[in-house]
Amino acid sequence: MSDPAIPRFAAMQLVRVAGAAMVIAGLLAANDRIPLGHVAGAVLAVAGLFAFALGPKLLARRWRSPK
Repeated sequence: MSDPAIPRFAAMQLVRVAGAAMVIAGLLAANDRIPLGHVAGAVLAVAGLFAFALGPKLLARRWRSPK
């Protein structure tokens, strides 16, 4: 029984975790905790927010069964 939903669910969760990690790294960079720069940290944090919020939804839409 090879259910394609299991690896797809795992991929969606991996995108969400990666987005959260990007937000954390961006906030750390924006506060000079890691040497990346303020602007790069802010860009990384915003990109992480979009990946966290929209990434799984876009993947689910892409993998949706045809009607």
